[in-house]
Amino acid sequence: HCYSMKRSVHVVNLDPAAEVFKYKPAVDIRDLISLEDAMDAMSFGPNGGLIFCMEYLTQNFSWFEEQIVGSFGEDYILIDCPGQIELYIHLPVLKNVTQKLEKWGYRVVVVCLMDSMFITSPSKFVTQKLEKWGYRVVVVCLMDSMFITSPSKFISGTLSALSAMMQLALPHINVLSKCDLLPDKKKTLDRFFNPPMGQLLHDLNKDSIGKFHKLNEALSELITSYSLTAFIPLDLTETESLEQVLSYADHALQYGEGQEPKEIDEKEPLEDDFKGGFVGGGNSQSGDEVQKLAKMIAKVGSDDFKK
Repeated sequence: HCYSMKRSVHVVNLDPAAEVFKYKPAVDIRDLISLEDAMDAMSFGPNGGLIFCMEYLTQNFSWFEEQIVGSFGEDYILIDCPGQIELYIHLPVLKNVTQKLEKWGYRVVVVCLMDSMFITSPSKFVTQKLEKWGYRVVVVCLMDSMFITSPSKFISGTLSALSAMMQLALPHINVLSKCDLLPDKKKTLDRFFNPPMGQLLHDLNKDSIGKFHKLNEALSELITSYSLTAFIPLDLTETESLEQVLSYADHALQYGEGQEPKEIDEKEPLEDDFKGGFVGGGNSQSGDEVQKLAKMIAKVGSDDFKK
């Protein structure tokens, strides 16, 4: 459109995964690093490779400065960026890029393109089919622990989870993943789990300009008023953490409740096995009490008892 208006415009490609262009970019990040190179060299998947490429760009701003500064005069520069949402809402990569551009004297405006598919509900198609085929479905939403390193990221992640809940309309479990990577896990989790929203709002307002304060208040009220979102911390180094997430999923699915009760085999020598209480000391249960407990477990079924 700009060409048809005879306006001089230059396109900069910052998407390392781009493959086909209908135009020739004036600057192309793939001359520095491509997604394929990152995936091959680092054994990353597509998402990890894309983030690595963008972080590599921020570590090589001198290359970007040589390509762009002083090359285009007063012309428009359109910078085509990747569509991965993490780069915008909880990683500082593109924020660092825009800050550099402003430092180099450019005026920057962000144009956010939202796919029209956002106003339809295609994601329900798969889950509705699964339910039609007789499956019980629960959504387990993994949110990176990076979301709780600042109030703005926490609110952003909470709203993302709330959006997914509304879109899918299914039992929903929000899991905060990679908690083992948090530098001070207990302190950070205590701050953001069941947080006093007033304190988070105060911290959020400190990091934002005045015109956003009313918006911050409205978002905070939205999150606290309905109490629809809660997060379960997941630490892959702790078995108890994994079991907790599984137990939530079992409960949401009512897993095991449709199974037939299992009868105990009377030939099994329970008395000999359990005589004298639990092994390991410190427990006062008698052998008879333990046998009663074993019979209860057998009657309800092992899967139900675990849940």
